[in-house]
Amino acid sequence: MKPLAIFGTSSDAGKTTVAMALCRIFADKGIKVAPFKAQNVSNNSAVSKEGREMSRAQYFQAEAARVEPSFWFNPVLLKSYGNSAVQVIVNGLVYQNQSVANYYNEIDTLKQEVHRAFSQLQQDYELVIAEGAGSPVELNLLHKDLSNTFIATTFGTRNILVADIERGGVFASIYGTLALMDPVMRANLIGVVINKFRGDRRFFDEGEKIIRERFNVPVLGVLPFQALNIDMEDSQSLQNYQQRLGDVKVRVAVIAFPGMSNYNDLDVLMADPELEVSLIRSYRLLVGFDMVLLPGSKTVIRDVHWLKELGLFTEIQHFNGAVFGLCGGYQMLCKTLHDPDAIEHEIASMVSGFGYMDESVIYQAPKILQRGRYDLFGLSGLKGYEIHCGRMAKYPLFYQQGRIAGTHVHGVFDNDGFRTAYFKALNSQYQGYDYSHYREMEIQGFADMVAENLDIDAILRAVQEIYSH
Repeated sequence: MKPLAIFGTSSDAGKTTVAMALCRIFADKGIKVAPFKAQNVSNNSAVSKEGREMSRAQYFQAEAARVEPSFWFNPVLLKSYGNSAVQVIVNGLVYQNQSVANYYNEIDTLKQEVHRAFSQLQQDYELVIAEGAGSPVELNLLHKDLSNTFIATTFGTRNILVADIERGGVFASIYGTLALMDPVMRANLIGVVINKFRGDRRFFDEGEKIIRERFNVPVLGVLPFQALNIDMEDSQSLQNYQQRLGDVKVRVAVIAFPGMSNYNDLDVLMADPELEVSLIRSYRLLVGFDMVLLPGSKTVIRDVHWLKELGLFTEIQHFNGAVFGLCGGYQMLCKTLHDPDAIEHEIASMVSGFGYMDESVIYQAPKILQRGRYDLFGLSGLKGYEIHCGRMAKYPLFYQQGRIAGTHVHGVFDNDGFRTAYFKALNSQYQGYDYSHYREMEIQGFADMVAENLDIDAILRAVQEIYSH
């Protein structure tokens, strides 16, 4: 089969979710599918089956494709830590911290790694579904591009263009993208997908005709707006999340640091109708909350300084309810945090933490990357994963003493047993729910909506090379 690529007229057009849905649709047809994104820019990451780091988006797409996630699905991952600097992760391992300018100077070397990963997947899978990045026609960046033109021209992908009608200007965005598109990418374009349509579908019949006849490109379908409330890819998606609250039992204040990372840890909490989750981005009183959650952070020491400057540090110290720290937030519970070799920050740094734990954090290479089952909080076999450079001598994995608790293990709240026990301790009326079932229903429900509204047979014919443009 020819590989398939999903490009967008802009960022947040819906490439990730459309690619995810197609992974599930084709997997359910008995095709062995691999998701792929050459380069992802995200502080949301997970640990692959090989014990390496990869973006959450491709981890999520692998789940939809019913395959074990692999670092080959995302050979280049950039994690921002401010001041135009990034941590570059290549094939799942930290390569180096560098400026964006220096990163681009090494783009030809990175292209070789992307080529190797994509070629490996073509050997191991029947169909590779590659997700583009941003817009494929950023003309000043084409020679530095890894996820769009490079993939399309190197591997002759069959291509789909996703356009977001919700933001307006859908005709101009499609027309402009087609006009500027690389000739090889354009020649292999199967068609356009109109995404996030609200209202009566019949009102866009004339729009479809315009795109087909005036732009000379097929419309593969019009997807109605449907929220997908798991594995949100960016902080904007998190901010726009609308909770479906029921009988609220526990009110949770999530401290949304500037460097917050791995906020997919919040998915399970925000989907829970018994939990009211508030994102705290500026100073406010914490009276009325039952729990403060300190999530992961890519810039822990800097985010502690942010808490202190804002006054939230003192407010949390005066808070009498439960406090829980995850990964970077867990490290903040300690007495001191020390980065002597500037592993996580631009310069060697040290800061005092909350001091709830008689413990110090030292940042050291290499990064700890582990995935599996853990014995935590008196429970055995909890699924989760670790991604951190911070080391603790006394409490390397978890801590619990009275109202203070935390762990280095991401995904701990995804475990129904632990989550139910933890929140029952805060309110005995808390019932809990089956998160894995909820998650599967979200994935399958979204994929079913896409299958109903897209011409899947046309896409299948294209990748099977029964194709005439």
